Amino acid sequence: MVQWAYKVVYVDYRGRISCEGTETLIGNERRSAFVRRYFDSIGREGWELASNQPLTSNSAYYVFKRPAQESDYAEETPPAAAEATPTTPPASTEGGSNPTIENV
Repeated sequence: MVQWAYKVVYVDYRGRISCEGTETLIGNERRSAFVRRYFDSIGREGWELASNQPLTSNSAYYVFKRPAQESDYAEETPPAAAEATPTTPPASTEGGSNPTIENV
């Protein structure tokens, strides 16, 4: 069974493309030419347009897919419970010069 990888691209035809945290601004070229050039570049990487979702007359989401490759998978985020929690220093038993920390 083929596994697929997906790429979601947000296009605002007024001047930018956003994909996976990377913003690309349209320079001094026609907007349609810029979007075509961007789509051609990801097409060379094997991405194929699977669907699009218009948002407004000037923006849309485009979903691309390709057969999954090892580089398509991000590292898993560790569960929140596995994150390091700050520890409180032990209360001093000498002279009482340090404050006592109480957890409520």
